[in-house]
Amino acid sequence: MLKFKKGLAMALASVLTVAMVTGCGGSEPAKENKADGTKEAQGNEETVELVFSNVTSVSGKDAGEVFKRVAEEESGGSVVVNLFPDNMLGDDRVVIETTAMGNIDIGVSSTSPLATMYPDFYLFDSPYLFLNTEDAYAKLDGEVGKQILDGMESMGLKGLAFWENGFRNFTNNKIEVKTPGDVKGFKVRTMENEVHIAAWTAFGANPTPMAFTELFTALQQGTVDAQENPLGIIDANKFVEVQKYVSLTQHVYTPYVVCMNLEKFNSLSENQQNAILKAAAESTAYQRQRSQELEKEILKKFADGGTTVVELSDTEKAEWQKVVTDNKIFDLVKKKMEHPDYLDKMLAE
Repeated sequence: MLKFKKGLAMALASVLTVAMVTGCGGSEPAKENKADGTKEAQGNEETVELVFSNVTSVSGKDAGEVFKRVAEEESGGSVVVNLFPDNMLGDDRVVIETTAMGNIDIGVSSTSPLATMYPDFYLFDSPYLFLNTEDAYAKLDGEVGKQILDGMESMGLKGLAFWENGFRNFTNNKIEVKTPGDVKGFKVRTMENEVHIAAWTAFGANPTPMAFTELFTALQQGTVDAQENPLGIIDANKFVEVQKYVSLTQHVYTPYVVCMNLEKFNSLSENQQNAILKAAAESTAYQRQRSQELEKEILKKFADGGTTVVELSDTEKAEWQKVVTDNKIFDLVKKKMEHPDYLDKMLAE
């Protein structure tokens, strides 16, 4: 592990050197400007440069710029954030492991790849834990969401915020899908995920795990009838070219988690910590709004291109949720979690 850490540190140092030369994500510290409200650096506060590893989504990258601006302004220039978007420093799991080790200061990752490291993230495998985005935001920002972020300290991480990765939605080339009965007998490509497979089996479908790289061809050739993914992935991979119907089932909601090396956060001054916390809050509000804007653009693009977009009411979504409950899918999730009561509390909220 020590050898790996040393090698990774050297690699990061090389990337940072390139960034300083090319201007990748870096900038001069925010200059003192009392006229426009920028705070002065406090006393002899030492300037701290932070490596921020970000994801590939447009909303995430845009929110990273907001985080950088707010952190630098609120700290009076004593915090400098160097952005590395597009998973430049590694995939989600590598980024979080490296943030815990301290070679990355701030990391963003989808929760799904991290569940084996932090079992309470299995919570987000639960189908129909949230019925809409407002429900998701309220619960993530509520008591349980805070407890989950606080629990990341056991990994050596400071949980800062939940950004939006998005709801998974259902596409197929046969019918408008609205209720669980509509998918009976469908061969649905799923991830190799025990909970997802159990849920689609309960809905009456035939879940078929398959490598993502093979999916477009499988849909085109009819090897599978349907697939499920967030709208951004459906759009980016042009699945609507071989799928006539997009049903907004919103069956699984996956957040991004924004976290910071705990030791690094604790080493900052109170002023700098407050700047980081404010940057997390403002970037979260921005990222969620931007995510929703992009989804609306995608849905319009689908409709304009001739794809049938099928919206589900909360009552129709509740039919799917009832199948999940009746088939004890939530119990399967709770067996994987360290704090299974979190799931019960979120459902109660």
